[in-house]
Amino acid sequence: MSAPFSWIRPEPWGIHVVPADCWIDPARPVASALVTHGHADHARGGHGRTIATPATLAIMALRYQTHEGAQPVHYGETIRLPGGVEATFVPAGHVLGSAQILLDHAGERVVVTGDYKRRPDPTCAPFAVTRCDLFVTEATFGLPVFTHPPIAQEIATLLARLAAHPDRCVLVGAYALGKAQRVIAELRAAGHSEPIYLHGALERMCRLYEEWGVALGDLRLVADAPGKDALRGRIVLCPPSALNDRWSRRLPDPITAMASGWMRVRQRARQRNVELPLIISDHADWGELTRTIAEVDPPETWITHGREEALLRWCQLHQRRARALALVGYEDEGD
Repeated sequence: MSAPFSWIRPEPWGIHVVPADCWIDPARPVASALVTHGHADHARGGHGRTIATPATLAIMALRYQTHEGAQPVHYGETIRLPGGVEATFVPAGHVLGSAQILLDHAGERVVVTGDYKRRPDPTCAPFAVTRCDLFVTEATFGLPVFTHPPIAQEIATLLARLAAHPDRCVLVGAYALGKAQRVIAELRAAGHSEPIYLHGALERMCRLYEEWGVALGDLRLVADAPGKDALRGRIVLCPPSALNDRWSRRLPDPITAMASGWMRVRQRARQRNVELPLIISDHADWGELTRTIAEVDPPETWITHGREEALLRWCQLHQRRARALALVGYEDEGD
């Protein structure tokens, strides 16, 4: 009799589903890849076949010009892979199209989460708790210090700062995939119906989200504004790299903000010269990571790309079998 889960093997560049000879989120081109979501540390071009949700494939086509060998799988749909492996894509709640991948083989159920969050998000389908025998979880914010506040609180802080400084604008650094659209959608949910201005690098992804049914309201490009005065009292979104570069000089005395779970760490805010840190994360925080493991209640947990040791220790203290994986190439792009 083979050892439990011997058919799924963590390698430095990804998780290998051995009977199907395919990989989950591989860090290098492979013949067959199952992709959980569109962030660059999980989705890469060059695969012979890419299996992902339709939205993830659209994101990959936009970002990486991947068109050949795409196989869409809808949420809840099960496909049969070589070697008798069945794969089902389940919502992960991370960004548009993000999925957990449930693998069934040899009487064992394995869930690979990719990245996920548990907070409600108007821009993507919510995380679905899926019982399994082996749960592979991220640990981006796998330390007890990381407790994300309610997003409504952070949006209220942003709007209050804008109202207090009508002659300035608030410039929010937000990643192009997921974070920018979520911030915009939450602003709309809070009643902010004014035009929101974008750095040009964010426009195409915002338009893609709108094509997939995510309403973002009146979006305009900073480049199309008639002058600085048109941007006073406005919210402007840009990639984090543009917060303090030459591009921002066209703005009227901007209040620099950054939307990220890492804004919990004051040193990170100071390093970026962020005046208004907004703790808005697209990953589960410590309490959500541990709650998810408890709710899934797997006999075994594998922990990857993040603060693995603390979550491993938590599992050990709660008599849960666990191991930390040593995968490479997984960064914090989505946060």
